[in-house]
Formats: sequence, structure tokens, C-alpha cells
Amino acid sequence: MINHARLVTIEDYEKYVGPENVDRILRKAKPLQDLHVVNVNSTYYGGGVAELLGSMTILMNSVGIKTGWRVIQGSPDFFSITKKMHNALQGGEINLTERKKEIYEAVVYENVMRTHLEHDVVIIHDPQPLPMIDHYRKRGPWIWRGHVDMSSPNPELWDYLAPFVEKYDAAIFSIKEYAQKLKTPQLFFMPAIDPFSIKNHPLTEEEMTERLEHYHIPTDLPLVVQVSRFDIWKDPKGVVEAFKIARQEVDCTLVLLGNVATDDPEGPEIYESLLECQEERIIILSVQDTALVNALQTRAAVVLQKSLREGFGLTVSEAMWKGTPVIGGNVGGIRYQIEDGVNGFLVNTVEEAAARIVQLVKDEALQKRLGEAARETVRQKFLLSRNLEQYLDLFSSFETNFTLKGM
Repeated sequence: MINHARLVTIEDYEKYVGPENVDRILRKAKPLQDLHVVNVNSTYYGGGVAELLGSMTILMNSVGIKTGWRVIQGSPDFFSITKKMHNALQGGEINLTERKKEIYEAVVYENVMRTHLEHDVVIIHDPQPLPMIDHYRKRGPWIWRGHVDMSSPNPELWDYLAPFVEKYDAAIFSIKEYAQKLKTPQLFFMPAIDPFSIKNHPLTEEEMTERLEHYHIPTDLPLVVQVSRFDIWKDPKGVVEAFKIARQEVDCTLVLLGNVATDDPEGPEIYESLLECQEERIIILSVQDTALVNALQTRAAVVLQKSLREGFGLTVSEAMWKGTPVIGGNVGGIRYQIEDGVNGFLVNTVEEAAARIVQLVKDEALQKRLGEAARETVRQKFLLSRNLEQYLDLFSSFETNFTLKGM
């Protein structure tokens, strides 16, 4: 008989958020017992959306809401097009030909044929599965959750996608700056982290040392770390440039740890280009090892997330939770996590990032002060229990449309 590990429940959050918050969440969940919810996105791993769904679906089930997760499949052409859409939603250019639209909608329709969504609530994530709503008889509300930085979407692309979004009963964006002109009601849910995941729970010194030694990461000098997908919007080359400037004043080691999501065809090319920057004190790694992420974020003197666009940035909250000071790009959702000079630093340029690296590596007292404030910020604002409660409130607002068992 296999002894299965116990799954995290909302009650486990009591030590972080207090019994009053947990009791309130359970009260809100009670009228929604047996609600059947499904999430649809484009990858099981790689990137923040998959990470959020992995933990949130378990947590929703723990409060009695039957919650599933489906992933669409697609050809390389499809994911090449949707990656271009992802970039264009964040302000990039796109050549949106009729042929690209045909491929996009045809692959979505293929997924409709093999994905049966007869649920009370359907939550569609990001642009990849967006048109699925055209092909189902709705049994309840459909919600579109856009996770990217929507502050300045490409007008041509948004004109094409907006009519799909307007067929949904609600659209959720991370922050109010991403609001669009839509007939559909819009809500704003900042993402959150799971403090019990392998990536975020406390590791012993021995466990961290073992992970770092396994990947031959030296710890004789302070570590400067960025953890993120290999994506142009994360500005990994800007991080390398900032590090090279900073080490003219302080000795340290840079580790760029990333992964390549299955729905991101540009990732391998960006990773390969970064390998040209690798040297003794610049380490570029592409591995799927959440314990290594934990060890690096915990042991680092400085964590960077020098994004040029960022819907939110889970890696920022992850590092802050570990009491590590974060230097973040002054963009998007990062501005809602970092209060400049209070619990981290916001930067606009490579030079500013370099100056903050030097300042933090030299000043351990500053590291400690910012790190303590950062952890408290996450405890108060960015744990998954808060995100769960927002979804419960949204589901309750639709309650008259549900046919729930026992009601």
C-alpha cells in the first residue's frame, strides 16, 4: 500500500493568516459545496500560470469545490503564433495574417472536440484557448483570466481578440492598469504563492548546500540570482550586463536559472544565446528543480527580476517570502509587490540595477531589513489563501445561475 503524502488544505494557512481568515474562507466556501469548476490553459509546467493552477486546484478541492485542470494541445505552428500573440499583448509587434488566424482557431477547435467542458464554471487562461467559448453550450459562467502585462496591447491583435473576450461573463486581469474597453465585467486578482510547495517551504542548510553543490554552484562569494523563464521580457541579457558592471566594485557570482515552458517556442533560442555569456562567475542553468530554486532564492544576497514587461511576477513574491531582497523592473505587477526602498528596489535601467546590486552586496544590514519587510508583505498580501477567497467571492456573485447539489 502506497502511503500518499497529505495534501495542503486551507486550514494549513492558519499559522500564516490567522484563524479568523481561515474561518471566513470556509464560511464563504460552504454554500458553494459540490460546485464543479474547470481551468483550461496551455501547459502543465513552465511559467507562473501552471504553477498557480497546480496549487490552486488542490486548494479549491480542499474547501469542497470540485476543481479540475485541462491543458490544450497544439502544433509547433500554433504555439509559434500564440507566443507572438503573448508578446503582442505586452506591446510587441505582430503580423496577424488570415492564415495565422485560421491556424489558431482551427487548433482551438480540435481541442474543443476532445475536451468536454460540462462544468458549472469554466476558467480559461490567457490567449491560447480563448476562442473555445465559441463552441460550447454554456452550463454556467465562463471566465477569462489574462495573466500578461496588458498595459499597452498591440491594437491590431486586441481588436481581433476582444470580441472573444466579450463572450465571457467576466474577465480577470492582475492589476487595474490592465483594464480594457470591454462590455464584459472586469475584475483584478493579483496572483499569489503557495508557501507549502517544495519551492517555498523552508529548507535546512544541509538541503540547500546539497542542491547547490549538485549543480556546482560556488558559494564562496555572494550570490546574485534571477529565476525566470527564458523570455525576452525577463531581460536576462540586461541582468548579465548589470552584473558585469556591479562586479567592478564587488565580488559576487551570478546565477541565471530558467526553464522553457512547453508552449513557448522562443525559449530554447534565448537560452542558447545566453550560453555565450557563461563564464566562471556567470552560471546559466536550464533545469526543472524546484528545490534548487528554493535554495538559490534563500541563499542569494540579491534576487533580480529585471523584467521589461511583467503581468505580476511570482518569482518576486517567492524570493520575498524567503526574506531575500529583490531588485525588480519598475513595470507591471512588480510595482505592486515591491515598495522601492522599503521591501526591495525598483529599477528602470541596467545601470540602476548594477548600483542596487553593489549597494546590497556591500550592506548586509540593508539586506536583512529589506528582506524582513519583504516576507511580511507577502504574508499579508500574496499568499494563495487570498487568491482563493477572491475566486469564492466571484463564484458567489454568479450563484443564481448555478444548479448546485443539495440547494
